[in-house]
Amino acid sequence: MSTVVDTVTAIVQPIVDRHNFFLTDVEFVKEGAGWYLRVYIDKQGGITLDDCVMVNDELSEQLDAIEPDPIPQAYFLEVSSPGAERPLKTAEDLTHAVGEYIHISLFQKQDGQKVFEGTLTNLTDTELTLAYKVKGRPRTVTVARDNLANARMAIEF
Repeated sequence: MSTVVDTVTAIVQPIVDRHNFFLTDVEFVKEGAGWYLRVYIDKQGGITLDDCVMVNDELSEQLDAIEPDPIPQAYFLEVSSPGAERPLKTAEDLTHAVGEYIHISLFQKQDGQKVFEGTLTNLTDTELTLAYKVKGRPRTVTVARDNLANARMAIEF
């Protein structure tokens, strides 16, 4: 259903831009007997319920105005926060995560590890730097971005 995702992304992107939010993901999935159109948004400091309602209302109005209907089957529209431990899928996601606590997994071991959790302190086109602790002692690791298997936000304990 990539055409639905592409269509909705093109419609919702100007909405989130206008409100200084950022779009983290759009998915159109079938669960049980129903179809779900999920739009995930965020902003610096975190998205609120009122923010989600505002984007939901604006997106719903614009989708209803399109003829012919770009989504012919019945569906549930959900606009929400991507969650506390959301995946960081794009370069833009990583850019927004600078200064935040994240979890990364690597393709190849570095410093004897394939997994790190810490604060993303620096990001370039080719590498990222993470500040983390080992037994309470501060450490840093700089990882080539092509060695990054995946990344997600993390909760610091």
